[in-house]
This record gives sequence, C-alpha cells and structure tokens, in this order.
Amino acid sequence: MITGTYPNLRLRRNRKTDWARRLVQENTLSPSDFILPVFLIDGTNKKEPIKSMPDVYRYTINRLSQIIDKALNSRIPMVALFPKTKSSQKNADGDEALSDKNLVCKALVEIKKKYKNEIGIMCDVALDPYTSHGHDGLIKKNQIINDETIEVLIKQSLLQAEMGCDVLAPSDMMDGRIGKIRKALDKNNYKNVQILSYAAKYASSFYGPFRDAVGSKGSLKGDKKTYQMDFRNSDEAIREIALDIKEGADMVMVKPGMPYLDIIKSIKEKFKIPVFAYQVSGEYSLLSNAVQKKIISKDAIFESLIAFKRAGANAIVSYYADRLDKIIK
Repeated sequence: MITGTYPNLRLRRNRKTDWARRLVQENTLSPSDFILPVFLIDGTNKKEPIKSMPDVYRYTINRLSQIIDKALNSRIPMVALFPKTKSSQKNADGDEALSDKNLVCKALVEIKKKYKNEIGIMCDVALDPYTSHGHDGLIKKNQIINDETIEVLIKQSLLQAEMGCDVLAPSDMMDGRIGKIRKALDKNNYKNVQILSYAAKYASSFYGPFRDAVGSKGSLKGDKKTYQMDFRNSDEAIREIALDIKEGADMVMVKPGMPYLDIIKSIKEKFKIPVFAYQVSGEYSLLSNAVQKKIISKDAIFESLIAFKRAGANAIVSYYADRLDKIIK
C-alpha cells in the first residue's frame, strides 16, 4: 500500500543511479535459470545450421561435447535433447521411439558416460519426432487415440530412464499420462527419475521453426488442436496443472512462453510448484531476426527473459542459453 504522496514520496529517487536500481531490483537472471535445448542428427562430425533458427545447430553424437562443455562452463544445470529422425526410420506408430539405438538413447549413453551427473538431461516423451504423420500420438480413424498412445509413452519413458535420462518431459498432452508414467517408473525402480510435465501446452502458431528443426513440419497432417490446449482458455490450464500435480508431476511447463505469461503467473500463485517456461522457436526466431536486422536492440532479448522470471517462472527453456555471457551482464 502506498501511504505517501508527491512531493514527499518520489519513486524516481530509487531509479536515480545504476547502483540504486540494482539495490532494489526485484528479479534477476543467472545461468541456473536456464535449460539448453540440443538438437541431434545422425552421422559423424556434423554441426548443421537450422535455417529457420539463427545461430542454432543440430549436432551428431560425437560433436555433443562441444555444446555440453559450453553449457557446463556456463553453469547451466540441464540440457534438453531433441532428435531429427531420418524419414526412413519413421512410421505411423513411431516405433523408433522405442529403439535403444535411436538418437536420444545414443546421446543419453554418451553424455552419461562422459559427464556422469555433472549436468542434468531432459528428454521429451512424445511420438512426433518418430511418426510419419508428425503427431504426438497414435492415429485410428483419423483421430489421435489417447489410451493406446499412453501405453507407448510408458514404454518410451522406461527406455529413456534406463538409458540415463534424469528428467522425463511428457509433451504429448494425452489425458492421464503422468499418473501412468509415474506408476510405471516407481514399479520399475526408477523412483528418482523426475517428471516435468508439459501440463499447459497450447496449440500454437509459434512452433514452426522447431518442427523444421526436428523434421516434422513437412510431414504433419492437420493440426494438434484435439489434444493441445485452446489458446483462448486460461481456466483450462489450471485444471490441467491440478490433474498433473495430483498424478505425480514434480515440475510443470507452460508452452509457449511470452504469449502466456498470465498462465505462468496464475499457476505459480495457485500451486507453488516449480513452473518452467519454454521460450519456443517462433519467439526465438522473431526476436533474433529482429535483432539481426537492427529493428530492435539486442537488449530486448534480456528483457524478454526477465519477463518470465517476473511472471514467476523458476526456469526457462531457451535457445539463448548457450549465449548467456553475452546476454546477462
């Protein structure tokens, strides 16, 4: 409550110098606030640029150390792995998701062998990188079938846990999958594997560059509106979060990020659970292209990241995480 009035109260006094502003600042950023996404490709000695995402690359398994080393030196606590699966390895059921020789599994083994527990590894639980139709679940009679998809996601979760994944991140938005996955993990002695649920994942237009990065953009048939959330809704997000917490989620994700700051704030205030934000590929590319063309200052990147902390996010999945030395001053 403001008890004084001008001229006795002058709020600008706390803004008069840099040191004064730093003393009263309410939110800060550190490397511990970030998760770095890493894209994987088959082959050897490749670092492949992604045209739709400036300064973001796909890495072959033997080149992972250069990006992991950089993350460790920056004190980033976790990386998130995303594969670009060959078209020849995709089918309608996404069987490659259950192969212990898929890109994610091979990367898990390699990273754990070299780095042990120096850095956390997060893996998406969903079928879209592996399906020929680009959807996150199985299709029957032109419908994404919920319960049958969950059975596959359970197998995918157990495989990733076995290969060394620290944090499973179901991003599929099937009803009831968190509880089923948690039960299976506990039954198979993976009680300490964490679940970060993409609990409020919206059917958004901001995912295009990511789908290009993982190779699902051209193959996607239709849209994902029957399972991802309607962007016009906010109360629905609260219901989704409440269910996933009850089912055993350790942390929850809001995706996309900046267009949904109100959702992040509401969830944090209501549930007091760790809430992560995903600054998705479309947000990243819009900012990066505008900065490159000098439409906006590069300081806008820092401003956008602070917005997540101000809204209540504990951590941010961001493609800027490997350049924090240039962003956080």
